[in-house]
Amino acid sequence: MKVVVSDCDHKSMAPEEKVFADNGMAFDHLRCVSEDDVIRRCKGADIILNQYAPFTEQVFAALKPELRQIVRYGVGVNNVDLSAATAAGVQVCNVPDYGVGEVSDQALAMVIALARKLVPMNRLTHAGTWDYQHAIPIRRMADQIVGVIGIGRIGRAFSHKARGLGCRVIGTDPAYRPGSPEIAGVEWMPFERVIAEADFVSIHCPLTAETHHMFDAAALALMKPTACLVNTARGGIVDEAALADALAKGALAGAALDVTEGEPLAADSPLRGLDTCLLTPHMAWYSEEAGQELKRKVAEEAVRFALGTGIKYPVNALR
Repeated sequence: MKVVVSDCDHKSMAPEEKVFADNGMAFDHLRCVSEDDVIRRCKGADIILNQYAPFTEQVFAALKPELRQIVRYGVGVNNVDLSAATAAGVQVCNVPDYGVGEVSDQALAMVIALARKLVPMNRLTHAGTWDYQHAIPIRRMADQIVGVIGIGRIGRAFSHKARGLGCRVIGTDPAYRPGSPEIAGVEWMPFERVIAEADFVSIHCPLTAETHHMFDAAALALMKPTACLVNTARGGIVDEAALADALAKGALAGAALDVTEGEPLAADSPLRGLDTCLLTPHMAWYSEEAGQELKRKVAEEAVRFALGTGIKYPVNALR
């Protein structure tokens, strides 16, 4: 089968090269950016490894009948039109189990940074102000309630770590229904109750039509004015204009975002410059080990598909 990498911004492709070479295969790295790039350069490919380039209905129409599989570098598949892929008979795969420790670590680090007011106090101390009273009030972490939105792999790992701090953990999932199976140590309850009771809310659900702008002005208004919101999942889950307004008005104590709806975050975003908003550049997934694991698993999934030995990470169901 013809294998191509539509795009990948990693410095080295050595892990992928090794996996393919060990199985008598190779690939071309095309560095596509736009829909037109993909249509023009990926024609004839059976398997495509993809990072950011868009796979739209028009792309699938142009690349059939050869294209049979797409493997995403990462968990999310928001740049792939899954309905169009399924209609075209293209198997879409991702890598959902790399970086679980890294993302849950970053979410917890963000919670602690907000709780201890590390970002504004770092700025003040560097500027010459040596006075802890600028951080008042700070509450004991073990007395806090942590709300978790999305109890998948990362949500469960984060919940376990939050409980390690002594926090009470409450949670829900977009698929939550009364009687849903419980996760050890997490008190299940409806979304509105979680965000109303929690001192810290950490988002760990996928971005779907249902979860887009789940945290809008109305949802943010349900949160305590002393509460903080953390998002290491997908940017579109949070209405950033509504969040900036809540933070500016003091209706919310703080927020920490590793992901934003448009990346990079616009230079004129009202979230920039707010001491109560901690921002990082979509880095929660990253460690040297996680990066290598991701690259290896993307290549291995493509090889399994090519050899017909059974894929591990299907996103869409084909007939």
